[in-house]
Amino acid sequence: MIDHDEPEDESGADGWDGPSRSQRRREALDVLELARRLMDVSEAQLARLPLDESLRALVRDSQRIKQQIARKRQTQFLAKHLRREDDATLTAIRTGLDHAGSDARRDTARLHEAEHWRERLLADGDAALADFIAAHASADRQHLRQLVRNAQTERLQNKPPHAQRELFRALREVLEEPGVENRE
Repeated sequence: MIDHDEPEDESGADGWDGPSRSQRRREALDVLELARRLMDVSEAQLARLPLDESLRALVRDSQRIKQQIARKRQTQFLAKHLRREDDATLTAIRTGLDHAGSDARRDTARLHEAEHWRERLLADGDAALADFIAAHASADRQHLRQLVRNAQTERLQNKPPHAQRELFRALREVLEEPGVENRE
């Protein structure tokens, strides 16, 4: 007869208190996804990640493989090496990848904003320039006005967009100054 009043052994019936098979599989799939993400990063992003040199070289070698089946096999091989790393290292790599992604999105947003301002300045002229100067006090009004006029003349004469590119670069420099956020 079993006495139901006594607490059951906390380690379970078989004495195993490690992670379940499902948990191990989820962790392995997370590491496989991390390996996929590593294979898709640029060289500059890879250089900023906290990887030891042997792992960094393995990622570079893996990135060179383009055939689908070989790339899948290499991804699994990279994941195998990543599973040997401790949790702190894997967390640091994930954090580095997340920061790299947010930096890229922020840079893209800045480029879109510069493009938006360029088109607005070319369409609306001085009114848009006054709005831009109000939002970005550090901008050189006279220089921007001259670039806008040159770009407008260029458009009217169907010339190559040299002045438009110059205006874009000037706007991007103003938008990249510290403390400038998207205000539009």
